[in-house]
Amino acid sequence: MKINADPQGMLPEYIVVEGPIGVGKTSLAKRLAGEFSAETLFEQPKDNPFLEKFYQSREKYALATQLHFLFQRSKQIKTLMQRDMFQTACVGDFLLEKDRLFARLNLDEDELHLYEQVYESLSPELPRPNLVIYLQAPVPVLMKRIEKRGIDAEQIIDEDYLDALCASYTSFFHTYKASPLLVVNAEHINYVDSDEDYRLLLDHILKIKSGRHFFNPMVTAQHANR
Repeated sequence: MKINADPQGMLPEYIVVEGPIGVGKTSLAKRLAGEFSAETLFEQPKDNPFLEKFYQSREKYALATQLHFLFQRSKQIKTLMQRDMFQTACVGDFLLEKDRLFARLNLDEDELHLYEQVYESLSPELPRPNLVIYLQAPVPVLMKRIEKRGIDAEQIIDEDYLDALCASYTSFFHTYKASPLLVVNAEHINYVDSDEDYRLLLDHILKIKSGRHFFNPMVTAQHANR
């Protein structure tokens, strides 16, 4: 596939959108992939038979849920690599490395030891993204978005779990240096329904070549109005 040209630049060859449940990472990834005719590498939570049980009893089903996601994500990446995924741009909504984030949050010591052994045996030589976009939003905002999108299994997610998950993401990306990083305050931006918001964010995405960057739409708007 050919990448559609944009007046302001080209989409990075391999871009990953990350963030906690409900923050909108898949929605942004889909819009980017659609505009630039890019290959996609998306999570498939509906295919995980343990996920709904996990939300009902995290301690009991955490290991099965985590291993299923690990097998699934590893297989997705290997399949795309075999197809020469970088013949065109690729947009994903997960880093395989973040799988460990969930594992460390949900597994006990013995389960985590087993998980780490499986991870080391399965994880391929991972391609490094040309850009990672980390979307952030406060827990109350995430709770409202989860409720709004109405996925039954997610409706029993509690604020304490989301708070712990967000803290884990913050810690992970605080030291993340493997790829250029754009940290986005996604609380007040609507890149799904607002073309203006989307273009404002896209402008930042296309300019990034290296380093760590931050995008706060509220601050941007305040400066624009001065």
